[in-house]
Amino acid sequence: MGLDPEELYEVDSDVPDLNGAVLLHFFEGFMDAGSAGRLVTDHLTGEVENRIVARFDVDRLIDYRSRRPAMIYAVDHWEEYETPELVVRLLHDDDGIPFLLLSGLEPDREWELFAAAVRQLVERWGVRLTVGYHGIPMGAPHTRPLGVTAHATREHLIGEHQPLPNRMQVPGSIAAMLEYRFGEWGHDAMGFAAHVPHYLAQSTYPAAALTILDSIGKATGLRLPDGELRTAAEVAKAEIDRQVAESEESADVVRALERQYDTFTEASGHSLLAESQEHMPTAEELGSQFERFLAEQGGDGSER
Repeated sequence: MGLDPEELYEVDSDVPDLNGAVLLHFFEGFMDAGSAGRLVTDHLTGEVENRIVARFDVDRLIDYRSRRPAMIYAVDHWEEYETPELVVRLLHDDDGIPFLLLSGLEPDREWELFAAAVRQLVERWGVRLTVGYHGIPMGAPHTRPLGVTAHATREHLIGEHQPLPNRMQVPGSIAAMLEYRFGEWGHDAMGFAAHVPHYLAQSTYPAAALTILDSIGKATGLRLPDGELRTAAEVAKAEIDRQVAESEESADVVRALERQYDTFTEASGHSLLAESQEHMPTAEELGSQFERFLAEQGGDGSER
C-alpha cells in the first residue's frame, strides 16, 4: 500500500474560497544569501494579519538531531521549547486579495511525499500559481541595482526577466524540487533568486528582500506592503557605505565590482545580468560559488 500524502498535514475546516489564489513558499535550511527569503517571510507575517490554515507533521519531516530546536533552561527547570513549524498561512494584500504563504524548516526526508501533499493542497484550494524565493551570492556591488534570476515551469511566466544562459549543476532543495514537480503535474510555478553581493552574503541584507517583494508583486499582481523593508534597506545601505569607507581593502573590492558592472552595462545597454554567455559567470563558477556559500552555512545547507 502506498503512503498517503494526507497523513502529512492537517487543514482547518473553515478555510474560505481561495480559487485563483497565489501560494508563496520559503523554507529555512537551504541557501539564502543576505537572509533575503527569511526577511521577506518575516516581513509578511509581521506586517500582514494572518492565520494558519494548514500544518505539516514536522515529526515525520524534520531531523531533530541535525537541526536541534532551541530550548530555554531557567535556574532549575526547562522553561521553554521552540517547537519547529512547517505551516501554511492565509494572508491578504493591500487590496484585500487572499494569498497563501507556506514556510518553515525545509523537510529533511520524504520529499516526494511532501511534494504530493503540497500538490493536494494546491488542487484543493484552486491555487493558480506557486512562487518560491531566496537569495544567492553574486559578484556585484551593493551600489548598483540588484539583479534577480527568475525561473518557471512555463517561459511566459518569467516575463521581462533575463534568463541565465548557462546550464549548471547545483545542490537540490525542496523549493526547486516542488517547482520541478509542479511543472510535470501541469501546475504553474516559478521562483525568484535575488542577487546578493557576495561580500554581504553572510549579512542580513534588506535590499535583496525588497527586490524579491517587488518581483513577486509584478509577477502575481499582489500589492504587498514594503514600507518597513524599504526603511530597513536604507538604514542597512548607510551602514554598509560607512564600513566600506572605513576600509580601503573593502573599498577597492567595491570599486572593482563597480567598474566591471558599469563596463558590462555600457557595452550591452542592459544590466550585468542580461549579458551574453561571454560575460556571464560560467556554470562551474556559479556552482562553485553556491557550494562555498553552503559550506559556510554548515556543509550541506542544513541549519545546525
